Amino acid sequence: MIYICIPSFDESQTVGLVLWKVRRVFEELGREYQIVLGDDGSTDATAEVLEPYKKVLPLTVIRTEHQGYARTIQEILSHSLHRSDRPKRDCAVLLHADFAHGPEFIPGLVRRIESGADLVIAEGTLTGEPSRGRRLVRRIAPWLLARGVAIPGVHDTVSGFLAFRLITLHHALRGPRGPTLASDGWGANAELLARAAQHARRIETVAVVERHDRRRRTSRVRPWTQVRELWRAARVIRQSLARSGASLRAKRAGSEAPA
Repeated sequence: MIYICIPSFDESQTVGLVLWKVRRVFEELGREYQIVLGDDGSTDATAEVLEPYKKVLPLTVIRTEHQGYARTIQEILSHSLHRSDRPKRDCAVLLHADFAHGPEFIPGLVRRIESGADLVIAEGTLTGEPSRGRRLVRRIAPWLLARGVAIPGVHDTVSGFLAFRLITLHHALRGPRGPTLASDGWGANAELLARAAQHARRIETVAVVERHDRRRRTSRVRPWTQVRELWRAARVIRQSLARSGASLRAKRAGSEAPA
């Protein structure tokens, strides 16, 4: 089973299109799948947009009060773990609802998992981002996080478009108490990646195109605020990983160009 995990907050203009594209992808891929969507207390028309999709898709919507990105992704990924009875075979794909990451890249991630990878990172080449400041911050984000997240051969640690073998995800989210992820936003993406990498025997990357011209809302990234948050997140992630006591055993095995 492939679980497509989608965090969403006020993405009513694109979330339906993302779901429709996911359906088309799996019609061609021919694999069993479930969609787990976390509606993080959206204040727009998201609930109304999702209603008809519940009738035609294998879709579970988990709606909560607004709790933030990190708590939402942890909740929907954990839900997938609880549903699976074959964590060594099944996988989860984390995909965003703003349509910047195209569902058409999902088969490339899934095939890497099926070929033996435990963690697959979609490394994005940005297109259509009008803000020079946001482009710059995205480019230097891995450097800002390097104190806490350093995985050989992995250059994009904040995209948040990832595929996990569920047994690897199980170990990554196994916290002794309280919420596992100590960071939020891009920092949460990096922390989740770093935690999964600690338990992955084999890590691979896939090159994708990240299209910000398809986003239908104003970006929530404030460049210089993001710089400060990432700098702080590096320290938080380093401390969090140190407490987990796990060692990095990752092996990277190449990358794949976009289809």
